[in-house]
Amino acid sequence: MNWSPDKTQVKSWNEWDTLRHVIVGKADDCHIPPEEPALDAKVPEDSDMRGQWGRRPQETIDRANELLDTFTDTLRKRGIRVDRPTPTDFSKPVTTPDFHTDSQFGCMPPRDVLLTVGHEILEATMSYRCRWFEYLCYRPLMQQYWEEDPNFRHEAAPKPRLTDADYHDDYLSEAIGIEKRLQWTAEKHFVTTEEEPLFDAADVLRFGKDLIVQHGFTTNLKGIEWLRRHFPDHRVRAVNFPGDPYPIHIDATFTPLRPGLILNNPNRRLPDEQRDYFKKNDWEIVDAAQPAHNTPPPLCYSSTWLSMNVLVLDLKTVCVEASEVYQMEQMEKLGMEVIPVELRDAYAFGGGLHCCTADVYRDGDCEDYFPNQ
Repeated sequence: MNWSPDKTQVKSWNEWDTLRHVIVGKADDCHIPPEEPALDAKVPEDSDMRGQWGRRPQETIDRANELLDTFTDTLRKRGIRVDRPTPTDFSKPVTTPDFHTDSQFGCMPPRDVLLTVGHEILEATMSYRCRWFEYLCYRPLMQQYWEEDPNFRHEAAPKPRLTDADYHDDYLSEAIGIEKRLQWTAEKHFVTTEEEPLFDAADVLRFGKDLIVQHGFTTNLKGIEWLRRHFPDHRVRAVNFPGDPYPIHIDATFTPLRPGLILNNPNRRLPDEQRDYFKKNDWEIVDAAQPAHNTPPPLCYSSTWLSMNVLVLDLKTVCVEASEVYQMEQMEKLGMEVIPVELRDAYAFGGGLHCCTADVYRDGDCEDYFPNQ
């Protein structure tokens, strides 16, 4: 059945087929969460985030929402249906029998929480305590899709307990240093342990029959194995990027643009033994252009490599952050039509153009892009 703007259908098998329906996040009431093991490991030692928590200033929330609303309008003018989450009160604490944290986070990056594979949208386990209830922001949409699309499968991965046993103590030091961090990531020693399955949806890239999953801070091997068992008709492959001292989410490191072409962060190159899987199936992996900025925006968790956190609208069209002039130039040389989208002032709320969206429907079916096994 072809897509119709008047009928809800959930279907998306990859990152590049023509986008018809998407969720774009909101910055409402976003908080800098209190310290917790998963968060502390992510924040660089010299970051202005250390030691701060609480509701973000209203003027920054308003600015981020202005940019997200403008992005939404841009997509809608291109005929793409856009839905938005329902923010909850993120000032409320999260308390379970196993942990307590004094506030939550936000709902700007739906890509972190929601993984669309075919006709299913899966809610990730998440690995941050402050993000335990973030899925609730998307439940009104999930309920609507379930009522309107009889083929839609709404699934939720098992909620982890997130006790202290889920995190390595040695990552709690404020003086680890980049050299030690790089050594640990090369050894695949991350802040998360193998106590229970953990994964964020933003660690998963969809290549039709293949799901490429980053093993790092927010997704452990048990999480990858859980995905493998949950999607038995897919090939679920783990990757890692030793050059990243803060390996959280794959979409500022490894960005597929179309069948056969991937951008790779030149500071976080895919190891040769993992690269072979792509090479023998005629995929070209090229270094992404350098970011246009030397530092992230104020109070931002993410690196400058959000420059390559782009949203592909179809095989020839891509949204790139408007200030990332080098990335736009590279996209044009690769034969893409570039749509500049101003979003940098919203980075601090959860990421870039890929992060702040979650697919609902893309054209195309489940293809095998890796026939040579």
